[in-house]
Amino acid sequence: MSNSLKEAPRPVRVGVVGVGVMGANHARVLADLPGAELVGIADPDAAQASKVAGLLGCAAVADIEALTALGVDAVVVAAPTHLHHDIALAAIGAGAHVLVEKPIAPSVAEGEAIVAAARARGVALMVGHVERFNPAVEAVKKAIEGEEILSIGITRVGPFPPRMSNVGVVIDLAVHDIDLICHFTGSEIAEIQPQVKAAVAEREDIALLQFRTANGVLAHINTNWLTPFKARTVHVATRKKYVIGDLLTRQVTECFDYKPDGSYSMRHLPVAYAEPLRVELSRFLAAVRGEAAAPVTGEDGVASLATAIRCLEGPEAARPVSVPSARIRAAG
Repeated sequence: MSNSLKEAPRPVRVGVVGVGVMGANHARVLADLPGAELVGIADPDAAQASKVAGLLGCAAVADIEALTALGVDAVVVAAPTHLHHDIALAAIGAGAHVLVEKPIAPSVAEGEAIVAAARARGVALMVGHVERFNPAVEAVKKAIEGEEILSIGITRVGPFPPRMSNVGVVIDLAVHDIDLICHFTGSEIAEIQPQVKAAVAEREDIALLQFRTANGVLAHINTNWLTPFKARTVHVATRKKYVIGDLLTRQVTECFDYKPDGSYSMRHLPVAYAEPLRVELSRFLAAVRGEAAAPVTGEDGVASLATAIRCLEGPEAARPVSVPSARIRAAG
């Protein structure tokens, strides 16, 4: 055998905790992802766990302790948010790398505890802000690289989701876009002006949120559960162009070359075809193998959560935001 032929690296042994809608999707992708071996899934709902495990050919167990006992290298935490802290700490304590679904935890303190534990144990920690890996988001990000960003407007609306019971639109939906604002600008949120209302649901189902980033970009998020159809759009104005991204149809349009008579040029930008969750999990595996840093860090997740929580605190939220644990994201 030629010495130039290297033995293929061992697949990363991964387990998933929580196999509801999102967790089952994680498991589905991992079962088919090169470089990964789906070892098992954990869920207290034995019937659901057995069903998913049977379809994907892996073990089904009841909890994180039984899952780590199977010898996993990494764990995806897709359980309800109020369980993230305890499950993530148990996985990290067992030496496993962790991807935890957004939001990272119910509170900033619990999120910071997860970050600190991962750092102390020396394992990779990534937060599942999957929208970052939407090909349309990546096309918008590429289009505005090197540009002076002036403003960002994001709309994320749709009908009330029957599965939702423990959080409102700010934590469920707007947290995606808070993260995208920081991702696009390479900055953190410095000031917020929130308007939220519970119109027909128990928790807030309408939110109009305005922000100023530390590097001076104005941004706003319009989100609700009152619109009978889904809409996900991003508008970014820079000094030289205006970029519009539809995150559902994945069409990105760029307006540029403004003329004094009000005319301008327009073009559709190329958008890659890819499943965002598959890209996200591939990036997580690269972080586990030490090939690259996690693209959405625990600090990123805590910063987005802190801003989302501040949006729910009423008029006092208008004061400048300070999140010591948040790092300034590198632009570009």
